[in-house]
Amino acid sequence: MDKIAEEFIRDHGAIPGFLGLYDFPNTLCMSLNEAVVHGIPSDIPLEEGDIISIDCGSLKNEFYGDQAFTFAVGEVSQEIKDLLSVTRASLELGVAEAKVGNRIGDIGFAIQQHAEKHGYGVVKDLVGHGLGKVMHEDPQVPNYGKRGSGKKIKDGLVIAIEPMINLGTERVVQAEDGWTIITADRKVSAHFEHDVAIVNGKPEILSTFDYIDEALAK
Repeated sequence: MDKIAEEFIRDHGAIPGFLGLYDFPNTLCMSLNEAVVHGIPSDIPLEEGDIISIDCGSLKNEFYGDQAFTFAVGEVSQEIKDLLSVTRASLELGVAEAKVGNRIGDIGFAIQQHAEKHGYGVVKDLVGHGLGKVMHEDPQVPNYGKRGSGKKIKDGLVIAIEPMINLGTERVVQAEDGWTIITADRKVSAHFEHDVAIVNGKPEILSTFDYIDEALAK
């Protein structure tokens, strides 16, 4: 999958955004089960009941894009289905708060409130970010926060909003490979990410899950 992604990106006149970034060795971050983010692709076979978060970035026309989606492998438990549903919904709630008149903290507040209402752990050690000619720009976009806190949201701002929500504890640790971030209790984690531009005061989603939803519906 990593090779396919690199070929697809290059065939469309873009450059893999993650490959070589901070010396990351691959095109995709592929985080399996208890891996939250920054997982390195491997030859470990996927199994029925797994979930895998695939995070992909690309550089085209001097600007970066960055998106993530967590896939269920075959049939997963209802507990995991609920986690995926709530995490995706928390992303949608966060995006809705990305509008002129609000602050960055309003985004994190919406995400945190929804996830914690369902008993999940909201990762605080990792955050979303500004996005442009550099992959990671200011401002940081935490998935937690207080209403009315943080930087004012203004027209022209482009940010990556990316809830990382754990089935258990919010605490995370780094794996021995020096990249992969995993949950401290080894329970599964979900990750969804959209790029959002503030246009005429409102959020405009630059990425899409439509193609994924269409494929999964078949």
